[in-house]
Amino acid sequence: MMDLDPRVYDNTTVNDNDIRNIVFSYLVHNCFKETAESFLTGTGMHQSVDYFIDMDKRKAIFHYVLEGNTIMAIELTAQLAPNLLEENQDLHFDLLGLHFVNLVCSRNCTEALEFAQAKLTPFGITQKNVEKLEDFMALLAYEEPEKSPMFHLLGPERRQSIADNLNQAIIANANFPAYSSMERLIQQATVVRQYLHQELGKDGPPPFSLQAFLKS
Repeated sequence: MMDLDPRVYDNTTVNDNDIRNIVFSYLVHNCFKETAESFLTGTGMHQSVDYFIDMDKRKAIFHYVLEGNTIMAIELTAQLAPNLLEENQDLHFDLLGLHFVNLVCSRNCTEALEFAQAKLTPFGITQKNVEKLEDFMALLAYEEPEKSPMFHLLGPERRQSIADNLNQAIIANANFPAYSSMERLIQQATVVRQYLHQELGKDGPPPFSLQAFLKS
């Protein structure tokens, strides 16, 4: 079955303010401060200044993780949201794991081993963390870690994922939605279409694809 014809939406009215709020939510969530401020000015929207509090710090933390400077990201997070990482052990472990990986890639294997013993081993009380720790330690056996079976631990996609998770955690800690309105809409559309596809089979719509939707 072909995807839904976009013309079926022609008679559906969408409030302009709703669209503006969705765009603004995305800009704030992803720390596009100047763009968000310009957007408010250009649209005449009125939003609480609370949305902009600590955005510069969030942005710095996000980019520190992307750049691999996770120690600085951890320090800034502790200043911005005390106890956040203590209460989110999985995220804390992932951040420390990134630092370990950077040490391995820099061929500082002795320092990496000492760091793992001091900082990572205490987290190894759950099966999930034990498995992650084993993968981290396995990197030490390879002269070229990027060519090892654990190469995915070194890639930018992992840093991006952890940076996103940390950003969401910081936002939620400030009592704001962890996901932007745009992300929640896509999540909802994905779940609904997947449900319809499973329930109706070939007579229902295919699973939601953002890429296909943007091309329609």
